[in-house]
Amino acid sequence: MSAPTVSTPPDLPKPLPLPISQEDLDKINAYLRPLTPEEILRWAIDYLPGLYQTTAFGLTGLVAIDMLSKITKSPPPLIFLDTLYHFPETYELVEDVKTRYGVPVHVYKPDGCNTVADFEKKHGERFWEKDEAHYDFVVKVEPARRAYEELGVKAVITGRRASQGAARASLQPLEVDSTGLVKLNPLFAWNFPLVEWYIKENNVPRNKLLDQGYKSVGDWHSTAKSGEGDAGERAGRWAGKAEKTECGLHVDYFAMKAKLKKEAEAGVQ
Repeated sequence: MSAPTVSTPPDLPKPLPLPISQEDLDKINAYLRPLTPEEILRWAIDYLPGLYQTTAFGLTGLVAIDMLSKITKSPPPLIFLDTLYHFPETYELVEDVKTRYGVPVHVYKPDGCNTVADFEKKHGERFWEKDEAHYDFVVKVEPARRAYEELGVKAVITGRRASQGAARASLQPLEVDSTGLVKLNPLFAWNFPLVEWYIKENNVPRNKLLDQGYKSVGDWHSTAKSGEGDAGERAGRWAGKAEKTECGLHVDYFAMKAKLKKEAEAGVQ
């Protein structure tokens, strides 16, 4: 039997003052864990300051976008990190979402780059093969930090779920990362069949590649069709690299930055 829903949220001010103490974070998560994704999102709209949704337009993010469109007339704006290496079908989906929901989409690209030609002039061709961690930082982490600073982002809605496994297996509804950014994971408890059910039931736009043998879609150079026997919801992402489960956005920012700085200094010496 599932845990009963708590009737009232913790006695906290609206919006929440930041930073959130560990004590308050524990209280909030105890309240949010039994709730439905829609209830978690309603709570977030009331309580979280500077709220945006970061999305690569994967299925879980699309579910959250659709839910928010039914909860509020002014859903949190979207932040899309354009690595410049997305599939054409992904860019087509971005336009479909804009048309369907009318929600603002803030697009951020690698610093100083508007096209693949710009990027390869600055970083070289096939940069992801030469230094994958640095590539992740340049196309995802740095643009995200720039977006947060320029837009005044204090909290973000993510599409992460515990059933995706790896580092996400112990996911909580609300987290605070090393930079102080608040991360809301409204569908943290949903499994993949529930996500698929919602997408179909509500006729939510989805990436056409999902009908062509792909399970999870990222950059074209690091995404493959899932083969027979492939396990996991993210099969086909970073094929052949079993140890890689995140693109950098949900890795410790300061640790990643320090590592890259150390490597750069070692390369100069």
